[in-house]
Amino acid sequence: MDSVSCVIPVVKSPNDYQAFRISPHDTNRLAIVFDPQSANMSLTFCVEIFDIGGKTPPNRHQLAVEMFFVLKGEGLATCDGKTVPIRSGDSILVPPTGIHEIQNTGSERLYALCIMVPNEDFAELIRSGTPVELDEEDLSVLKRAPSVVLC
Repeated sequence: MDSVSCVIPVVKSPNDYQAFRISPHDTNRLAIVFDPQSANMSLTFCVEIFDIGGKTPPNRHQLAVEMFFVLKGEGLATCDGKTVPIRSGDSILVPPTGIHEIQNTGSERLYALCIMVPNEDFAELIRSGTPVELDEEDLSVLKRAPSVVLC
């Protein structure tokens, strides 16, 4: 009889996510959901949070494919000189070596799931930054709680 093995899944909630700014003056933050340490495989899965007007610096990866899924907000995605508008529900797939950036052009924060395979030292780069806290607005988006009203 074949033995059946079961791997217990790793489950995390937004309260477990560690968030960082890679550089002190960055206008985006990355909250790590899974990385090689927790997933035991070469991937990074995070939530990227862009302040109003925020953007990533232009960047590229030699081997990794990077995918973004916009949870909330709107902006522009640029890859190899081609720019397209993005908003909630849109997905972007960036091939290896594609020079890309994401910019928040909306009137509220932009939230995007970001998956990079293989990791290509992305998680290590994120963790080398400055730790930051997720605020009430961030947690309400990530927990799908009612929106926070700021007066």
